[in-house]
Amino acid sequence: MRKLGMWLVPLLLGGCAYRLLFGPLTPLPETAQAPWTKVLDDGTVLYSKDRLEVGLRPMTDDELNRQFPIASKGGVFSTNPYTYGDWKPFGEDKPPSRFTVFLLSVKNYAYPKIKIDPLEITIVAKNGRRYRSLSMQELKEYYLRYAVGYRGDAYARYEARKDILKRTLFSDEPIFSGQERKGYVVFPRLHEDVWEITVKIQDIVLRFDALGRPIEKIDLAFNFKREVLKRQ
Repeated sequence: MRKLGMWLVPLLLGGCAYRLLFGPLTPLPETAQAPWTKVLDDGTVLYSKDRLEVGLRPMTDDELNRQFPIASKGGVFSTNPYTYGDWKPFGEDKPPSRFTVFLLSVKNYAYPKIKIDPLEITIVAKNGRRYRSLSMQELKEYYLRYAVGYRGDAYARYEARKDILKRTLFSDEPIFSGQERKGYVVFPRLHEDVWEITVKIQDIVLRFDALGRPIEKIDLAFNFKREVLKRQ
């Protein structure tokens, strides 16, 4: 049985039945983060150097439902694109998780313009699993299968989900000097054997030449874990 933010997973060890309790993703201590990186009280891991800030914060389903309260109601007809809303599988008291979602925030007060491509963000788990971020097109295709007949209420729900995604996914547009931007980055749901991860933001363009071609890039890494308790 899975619970929102706290997943219970059956596991057989040595002939005994155990249930693993998974907590939400939280940052590893600052000592386990990259240079120029600190951990904030709200769970954000923040890179800050030369007036450039890049922060990454894991979002729980409860938080995402509060961000879109109307879209998170209606059971199976809820239109929150990041969660199952208030829908619950039969016999369970909490909705399952649909995706793994992070809030990416950027403040650029250091360079004429920078660019972060959300499709260059990946998750590398300590056990070797890898996940790539999902594009707008992939998320649209994911929900299009629910738009039966491409008309009526089902298609209206598809359009409602798509509208929220357009407004809230992190954009790959350049971030000019003095600008700030926030948006969500979406990954598939983590496997049950994933307990510790590194989120890598690769090829952040800091400088461009006169023709608009990248001439300086950096890569950033942010480390997170989720607590696992073994219960018999």
